Amino acid sequence: MKTRWKPSVTVAAVIERDFDGVRKFLLVEEETRDGLKLNNPAGHLDPGENPEQACARETLEETAFHFKPEAIIGVYMSRFERATPGQNDIEDITYLRFAFCGQLGAFVPGQALDEGIVRAVWLSEAEIRASTAMHRSPLLIKCLDDYLIGQRFPLSLLTTDDSVYAQHPAAITTTLTPALVPAKNLTTVL
Repeated sequence: MKTRWKPSVTVAAVIERDFDGVRKFLLVEEETRDGLKLNNPAGHLDPGENPEQACARETLEETAFHFKPEAIIGVYMSRFERATPGQNDIEDITYLRFAFCGQLGAFVPGQALDEGIVRAVWLSEAEIRASTAMHRSPLLIKCLDDYLIGQRFPLSLLTTDDSVYAQHPAAITTTLTPALVPAKNLTTVL
């Protein structure tokens, strides 16, 4: 039987804040196999959660800020290939990314950041564009560009069937903050 190909589903947040008239965006610096890289607060979907919940969770885990997605910027697909260290093999991953913008919430003092995350950092558009060699993915700029031109889609574009919220062995719903616990209707989750 042939193995079915599956893309890796990820989420990302584009978060803007005004600093004395200068628009800045929240990114993370993270240690990777390829050295220190910049990325949006981003990560993988976990069992038992929808994309908005994953984005809120990943933003908190990587930046110590609460985040409420309010719109979809876009859905992006990209392929990443690189040599696997110590092996004569190529790592070949296709990512399907859901990018959101929304409301930045409270900072959680003392919140431990995910493993590999060095720090959260606010950068201007010019600083982001000047640091492309440090970007973990070309999607960082693509999502930023789409955000800056005002591309937005309603959260109702995504529908999550109740079956997703069925108990999974690795489900994380018991550790989510009350505002992030799965609801029956996707549009009322956040």
